[in-house]
Amino acid sequence: MNVVDSVKVVVLLFVATIMQVSIFAQVHVLGGMPDVLLVMLVAVALLRGAVVGAVGGFFAGLLVDTATLGQLGLTSLVLTIAGYWIGRYGETTGRDRFHAPFLSVAVVTILYSVGLLLVHFVLGERAPAGAMFRGLLPAIALNLIFTAPVYALVRRLLRPFDRSDLATEVQLLG
Repeated sequence: MNVVDSVKVVVLLFVATIMQVSIFAQVHVLGGMPDVLLVMLVAVALLRGAVVGAVGGFFAGLLVDTATLGQLGLTSLVLTIAGYWIGRYGETTGRDRFHAPFLSVAVVTILYSVGLLLVHFVLGERAPAGAMFRGLLPAIALNLIFTAPVYALVRRLLRPFDRSDLATEVQLLG
């Protein structure tokens, strides 16, 4: 990944983080809350791979924890894992398939919510599982609504790699 793509990824995730913390954290529809940052991270990770997804998830989560004055590292941990696994999914399957971003967003929304719940529970903090599960379906629906425009924007800004850019054979050294 070149420097220009790196700057684009940083700006995309930074803007999504600020929008999530300032605007979308106040939006509740049927008990669910849209997570534009998670959708943006999925789009970036699908197009740029596991390492970019993990690093982007870590720094976006750190920014969320800092902005919300939450316990430092909780969101970073869960977003790092989410970015890594979605990046691996994008690297190992057909990321150009129509259903890939939608399937990824739906699955990661569930795993992200359960992951945050689990981390809070393990740390002995209040973990309202009932409220989380009641708002899970509306959150998935809201995230899926944002998936198409966010993925189209990220795909336009971060052009997918050509097959010629990827390694096709292994070169033995020595």
